[in-house]
Amino acid sequence: MSVASAYSYCSHRFRLLERSSQGFAMAFRLISLRYTGFTAGVLVRGMIAAALVASLSWGGGLYAANQSVQGAKKTEDVGFDGDAPTAILIEASSGSVLFEKNADELRAPSSMMKLMTAEVVFNAIKKGDVKLTDEYRISENAWRKGGAPSGTSTMFAAINSKVSVDDLLHGAIIQSGNDACIALAEGIAGNERIFASDFMTKRARELGMTKSTFANSNGLPDPGNKMTVRELGMLARHIILDFPEFYKLFGEKEFTWNKIRQPNRNPLLNSMEGADGLKTGYTKEGGYGMVGSAVQNGTRLIVVVNGLEDSEDRATEAKKMLEWGFRNFESRTLIAADQPVGYAKVFGGDSRSVKLVAKEPVKVMVHKNGSDKLIARIVYSGPVRAPIEAGQKVGVVRVWRSGAIAVETPVYTAEAIGTGSTVRRAIDGASELVIGMFRAGAEKL
Repeated sequence: MSVASAYSYCSHRFRLLERSSQGFAMAFRLISLRYTGFTAGVLVRGMIAAALVASLSWGGGLYAANQSVQGAKKTEDVGFDGDAPTAILIEASSGSVLFEKNADELRAPSSMMKLMTAEVVFNAIKKGDVKLTDEYRISENAWRKGGAPSGTSTMFAAINSKVSVDDLLHGAIIQSGNDACIALAEGIAGNERIFASDFMTKRARELGMTKSTFANSNGLPDPGNKMTVRELGMLARHIILDFPEFYKLFGEKEFTWNKIRQPNRNPLLNSMEGADGLKTGYTKEGGYGMVGSAVQNGTRLIVVVNGLEDSEDRATEAKKMLEWGFRNFESRTLIAADQPVGYAKVFGGDSRSVKLVAKEPVKVMVHKNGSDKLIARIVYSGPVRAPIEAGQKVGVVRVWRSGAIAVETPVYTAEAIGTGSTVRRAIDGASELVIGMFRAGAEKL
């Protein structure tokens, strides 16, 4: 390991066999305590400990059951045989990824992109900028491009009529109405192009969706419409967790507007127990895709597939992946809420380090009958400069399962750290200067 790498993080490895979820959680906490002691020793030498590595196995085996594939890796290696060119399966509560295949490949999202339009409207309502009772006019543009004359999925809103935001959301989500999305975009931003660039893109970046690009509000063919299944899954999870009152719309099985009754286009609603969302999509460029979600035995999974050749394959693939996830995985708690997970080095403080905790339980989905290799690392930029307030976000604890990131949870300072003496600050400054010189020299090698 180079000096630069050593400065970036220090790691320690342990191996344990555990058979119960309680024992598993305790084992992880014990590792945290051992890591704390290890860190303290490193800190004496003026280095930053930014990583915890733990190999954990249970069920009597030490092999790694790989649940993630990228690119050309064979699905036989992960216990799931999938046909979708791009796919991801996520546990909603923790964000734990159970399966992925080409999850970061940008593709045309088709009507699945309407989730982004819906989220922008949900957020505007939450902030008070838009009301459900507000009415937007169905312009000639919305009518021609997304209404009855368009030959695409439509709400059949009449030209020049005024429709409430509430009804437009029903039309966009349940009927996949392109006219409804355009009307919402024009009503909020003035025109659809501004809505796509200034509202959808900006909001996506705020949510951590760094790759998605938008050229319209509804996913109709345009080279500027690109999303990954990973970011579609992130978006779906956000909607489910942050807008439960609006998420109910995705499970409604039909909606009537202008005396035309249309069923929800989501095939899972009638074919799978616990299914209640979210959105299908199709364009010639993108193929058939779907974002779906279901709850069974208190566990919610989210599936995203894209690039399939027909609608039946889309429905079959999504259902098969969800059933596989429910059948093979269960949730385990690695670290309880407010339980110490490690320490971060402090610069210029009256203490050399600060205790880190996770405000929410750190949970990960693990294979029920097999053995998963878990690696957990505390990742932060340090040292953390004093003064430090209690509850200050410092970094994340990131958990890998069999080589793929399964979950990432923020970590916060558990206590306040005051500014240290002049001597203490001088010593810390000199220490960081020396380490910086070593790091600069190593980088030139």
